[in-house]
Amino acid sequence: MNSLAKVPVTVVTGFLGSGKTTLIQHLLANANGKKLAVLVNEFGSVGVDGDILKSCADASCPEENIIELANGCICCTVADDFIPTMEQLLARPVRPDHILIETSGLALPKPLLKAFDWPQIRSRITVDGVIALADAEAVAAGRFAPSPDAVEAQRAADANLDHETPLSEVFEDQIACADIVLLTKADLAGAAGLEAAKAAITAEMSRSVPMLAVTNGAIDARLILGLGAAAENDLAARPSHHDGEEEHEHDDFASVVIDLPEVADIDVLVASVQRLAREQNVLRAKGYIAVAGKPMRLLLQAVGERVRHQFDKPWGAGGRQSKLVVIGEHGDIDEAAIKAGFGFSGSGI
Repeated sequence: MNSLAKVPVTVVTGFLGSGKTTLIQHLLANANGKKLAVLVNEFGSVGVDGDILKSCADASCPEENIIELANGCICCTVADDFIPTMEQLLARPVRPDHILIETSGLALPKPLLKAFDWPQIRSRITVDGVIALADAEAVAAGRFAPSPDAVEAQRAADANLDHETPLSEVFEDQIACADIVLLTKADLAGAAGLEAAKAAITAEMSRSVPMLAVTNGAIDARLILGLGAAAENDLAARPSHHDGEEEHEHDDFASVVIDLPEVADIDVLVASVQRLAREQNVLRAKGYIAVAGKPMRLLLQAVGERVRHQFDKPWGAGGRQSKLVVIGEHGDIDEAAIKAGFGFSGSGI
């Protein structure tokens, strides 16, 4: 690559559990000869997504090119974390051909785009495109992206509903910033669900962008990399609920890390996660679990009541230590209640 050429950066945004890590796994496995680097930003202090991606490292993206920025929203820690990390990547003897940034599910993409105008990096990198992932099944069910007519109907029916929820604002900011929207979990949504999701998203967008259906992150990289959007120069076309604010807060959301004992029955664990989603409005749970009699660790990821799990690899030198990151709206996160929901107080599940 010409050292004077700007390195393209793709920002992958999307709500909690929309499939960002799965998409990036697919891109790493289908790099088409490009040297990639990945920045992973997580909400919570345990880097589950980064660990998953590091297990996919290969010659196109060695492990040292997969960098975690944990326990702090990337759009709020630009000076402390993002800019120094980008400078380090660009200073490496072998500079990446393309950089992927996986934002936290709670991040607002527009403040991050503004960071690309910082003097230290603006002449060396450009935002090739913003890819927003939307869970088609959830959107079709009316979550996070209600149409204006539906919101007005709710307001008329209930005087307490005089504004949109924080979740819907996060979702709307993400899709409004996008160059392409990927409708994930297409297999779960079905044809009718995909059409409903497209209609809901179209109603919220101020401009027309392509929407593509995706299952398990499988998409031709040529469709989403190499867009040449230069999004950092196109901020006016990407409206946000937070335009005009000097900064924004994430006080609406909170995360806790739960240390769990060794699990004897995976089905009991899954049922506990599903019950917490119903009863305590847990939005997302993810982590690694030690299962009795199993040498490999169990990777568990949940979006609401939808739980997926698999044994991914043997426990490392650090030993068998079960940890689960639980994320929800601030008033719903009660560590003691969550522990009780798992049916243990230090004695085991």
